[in-house]
Amino acid sequence: MPSAGLAPRRRVVQLTALLSMFALFTAQLVSALVPYVPVFVAAAAANLALDIYLQYKQPSLLSLLGKIRFDVTVRQLLRDMLILVGLLRVDGIEPLAEQSPLTITLLAFYALHFFCQAVAVMVRRARTLPIVTRNIDASALHLSAAPPRILSRQQARRLLSFSVPATAGLLLTAATTDAYWGGIGLGISVVLMGGGAAYLATWLLPKKRAKSDQAVMEWLDQWLAEYQPTVAMYFSGGTTSAYQANMWLSTLSQLDGNPLIVLRERFMVQKIDSTDVPIICFPKVATMFSLETSTLKMMLHPANAAKTSQVLRIPSLKHAFINHGESDKLSSCNPYAKAYDEVWVAGPAARDRYQLADIGVEDKDVVEVGRPQLSPIRPYAGPPTGAYTTVLYAPTWEGWDGNPGNTSVVLAGENIVRHLLADPAVRLIYKPHPMTGSQNPAAGAANERIKAMIREAAAKRSGARPGPEAAAELAARTDALNLLTAKKFRKSVDEQERMMLQGTPDGDSRAAIAEATAAWESAYWASLPEWEHQIITESRPAIFSCFNQADLLISDVSSVVSDWLSSEKPYAVANTSGLSEADFRSGFPTVRAATILAPEADGVPALLAAVRTPETDVYAEARAELKEHLLGPSDPPSIVRFNAAALALSAKSDARRARAAARQEAGIPAQRDESSDTVDAAEAAMDADPAEELESA
Repeated sequence: MPSAGLAPRRRVVQLTALLSMFALFTAQLVSALVPYVPVFVAAAAANLALDIYLQYKQPSLLSLLGKIRFDVTVRQLLRDMLILVGLLRVDGIEPLAEQSPLTITLLAFYALHFFCQAVAVMVRRARTLPIVTRNIDASALHLSAAPPRILSRQQARRLLSFSVPATAGLLLTAATTDAYWGGIGLGISVVLMGGGAAYLATWLLPKKRAKSDQAVMEWLDQWLAEYQPTVAMYFSGGTTSAYQANMWLSTLSQLDGNPLIVLRERFMVQKIDSTDVPIICFPKVATMFSLETSTLKMMLHPANAAKTSQVLRIPSLKHAFINHGESDKLSSCNPYAKAYDEVWVAGPAARDRYQLADIGVEDKDVVEVGRPQLSPIRPYAGPPTGAYTTVLYAPTWEGWDGNPGNTSVVLAGENIVRHLLADPAVRLIYKPHPMTGSQNPAAGAANERIKAMIREAAAKRSGARPGPEAAAELAARTDALNLLTAKKFRKSVDEQERMMLQGTPDGDSRAAIAEATAAWESAYWASLPEWEHQIITESRPAIFSCFNQADLLISDVSSVVSDWLSSEKPYAVANTSGLSEADFRSGFPTVRAATILAPEADGVPALLAAVRTPETDVYAEARAELKEHLLGPSDPPSIVRFNAAALALSAKSDARRARAAARQEAGIPAQRDESSDTVDAAEAAMDADPAEELESA
């Protein structure tokens, strides 16, 4: 299969590149000692060219050399040293009269390189603020544009690029025995490095320097006092987990009061989708306690994270766990949930699930709010009317615990896809979970094999395709959507410049983005032929858009199933748990109205027949009943219930503050955990700020 040999070929290419570099070093050394000028010049030039090429095309490969202390500085020093050795061996060059000035100038170049690197570190530190914001006017902080990337953050590329004139001049000296060329080349390199360091140092001057950390925090306190936030969404996670927060953006923006998004990782600020809601990132726990004196009343938590425990200790806030989807998996009943004041769930099924799990979450703390995000999902409109039955296969990922029942990709995925592709009237949309393969390499390998099967089947199909006007419409809609959701910055942009550019949004972009997204999705599906299989791994189109295209869903025990049920369309769930079908249905309520597929997936043909002939669909009534059990009633609308829950929890926060104020007026001292100071110190030490590592990566 095409993708199967990709990784081995990449490793061969990388190994060849490394061996070539070491071979050129060897050739440079031998030809310098002999000396043999043609090979010496060619090897030195090729060695530097290869290093520059790999620095731009394969930086991860060169990082491996850094781990064995053979980083870019050592490599360039070695190349220059070998050139000097070669010049000593070349007849016609006087070592004392000609090479000594060249050597001194070369040393000056390296001194300037290290000086420039020191300036770069100081500039990066000066430009790293204690907080990061988005959708907030931060002009009062005197933010400025970032310095050129090659000067501030790319020391390897800077050293190699600025060394080119010096290397060229020294090699010309070796070829012509005229030290004039070496002096010219070294002079250019010294000017480039010295001038670059001086220009970079201007970012340390008051005109280009932001306010101090203390002034930044004072500005934040003032902004919080003016904005008066009432409800916030708190999120912390890795690079692939942003979808857990993004699914709640539209809901958050519709709540009464002034919403806020609180993040903990600097990189996550740009991972959050376009929104009008103000965003504040607190990389360190000490800065986050600015929220304690604000008007903020409650926080919504779409995920459990290690840093969540830090914000839970702010006594003035109430906390509600809203999760990022509900399923019958154990992860949907994490014991961590009892740390929150309330647990908000979609419907009665999740309430029952928590009580059956017996993990310490009291029933009085569970609030049913529905799923506000599901409104874009269109309801069932009958069997397929066209020539093709569109099937969405959306398996979940393998999870943290290695349970083979988590995902069908490994044990059943290829069988499911094989049976679907065998039906000429099926159009398959494959949308795997974005974290597939992140924990289990077997899941990642199976995912690649499935994609290869689909590509091969798609290549064998042919038929009429939409005209060029469809592609033009999609391009126009893409440009329009990108303009609204733009995260395009110049290459040298850094965190502070993004903060400057992403100030207060103009107007109500939420409605405009929703309209542009709907137009883009319509154009996207119209640009694809109805007979063509699709593999969707990008964030667009979203899973709900795929729902609206599909006549049938095949998935695993996951929140995808619960969300799909809002449409009441037929669905199937793969059983790779090893349980019997009866035990599987009783153990996982979300599959009670589903067709159960064994790992062999032999039931796919009968499943497709039931989709095409609804009179044979025995689960139609069960789906309607299960929908309400999982998602709650449709009236009042979910967003109304969600907003009411937010107002009620905010009221509890107000009541708690009132009681605290009354005790203070009565002279009753607030109780404090004697161990909290120790915990504060430990958490502060562990709460590393990775800004510099991210900037220098």
